[in-house]
Amino acid sequence: MSEKPSVLFVCVHNAGRSQMAAGWLAHLAAGRVEVRSAGSAPADQVNPAAVEAMREVGIDISAESPKILTYDAVEASDVCITMGCGDACPVFPGKRYLDWKLDDPAGQGVEAVRPIRDEIKTRIEGLIAELFPEDDGKA
Repeated sequence: MSEKPSVLFVCVHNAGRSQMAAGWLAHLAAGRVEVRSAGSAPADQVNPAAVEAMREVGIDISAESPKILTYDAVEASDVCITMGCGDACPVFPGKRYLDWKLDDPAGQGVEAVRPIRDEIKTRIEGLIAELFPEDDGKA
């Protein structure tokens, strides 16, 4: 892994789960991780309920836009975390792959998105602890 680890979050539309995960990691890692997100079939915009749910916890993802998943993005990442994109994510030797089973917030209101947001935060905190074990939880 490079000095500054790189994490790519992938979901189908890159409009909900992966955008919230990228927002959490960028916020909680405070610049220590290069954060990317992409989708196998990107939507036109980030899910408004995901934007609102993240705004409630002080993280603004409103300026983000869904991006297409590319081989280059996967190849340039140390960790690739998929969230329901099936086999759309290319596999490169030497990369770490995780598949997080999370409910899809598409078409749901902010009330339904909040528990997904909170589950993602918990997983991001665990990921940071794995990436920076020397912190002993004091990031």
